[in-house]
Amino acid sequence: MEAVACAQQGEPGMNGEHDIGGRHGFGRIEHTPDDPTFHERWEARVFAIALSSGGSRGGVNLDAARHRGERLDPVAYFRNGYYGRWLAALELGLQENGFLAPGELDAWLMGGAGPAHKAAPARAPAARRGGPMPNLSFTREVDHAPAFALGQAVLTRNHQPAGHTRLPAYARSRRGVIRRIHPAMVFPDTNAHGLGENPQYVYSVEFDGAELWGDVAEQGTCLMLDLFESYLEPGPPEELP
Repeated sequence: MEAVACAQQGEPGMNGEHDIGGRHGFGRIEHTPDDPTFHERWEARVFAIALSSGGSRGGVNLDAARHRGERLDPVAYFRNGYYGRWLAALELGLQENGFLAPGELDAWLMGGAGPAHKAAPARAPAARRGGPMPNLSFTREVDHAPAFALGQAVLTRNHQPAGHTRLPAYARSRRGVIRRIHPAMVFPDTNAHGLGENPQYVYSVEFDGAELWGDVAEQGTCLMLDLFESYLEPGPPEELP
């Protein structure tokens, strides 16, 4: 039996400039051994602020935080770098929650009056009061069985939502096989927009490299994507490679 190198991708991409999987023109991924966690001190500060304030990645609703990053200006998204995007998403969150007016922070940095003081919430979350951490698990119990079975052929939907999604563009309308069934988890597509958790089963779906990338795919490769149940439809087993 021919050996197959199968990579696992646990976090599919988003629908927008952030979803660059399979696109040309971005160059190869450069791996830097012993790369420091933070290249400059401000990056560490942004990381700490985000975790302590429930910001870009520290909030319970991680999906809403990710969607803030997706709504940044596309040019700034690529120009500002990883922690620059975190900082911009934090600022956007402060604006959306009424703590900053649009342009207020920029005016202050240019020497204008500082941001007006906004009253803090009457009661801070338990994690910031020194109490127990909130439950950050995204696993949920549901009262029905998975719709798909191990080894079943599936087809990904041509999913083109206007908002947040975790189904990458290069994996839409593609044939795969269920290799693992995970517990039901919070559905990012609705949770990011305050439309409820809508928990769904998650499946590790195996795709042949040629199914995703055609003739340019490296021979003998495959990719495993963790996909939510509503991204999938039953596939025709007779047409699978």
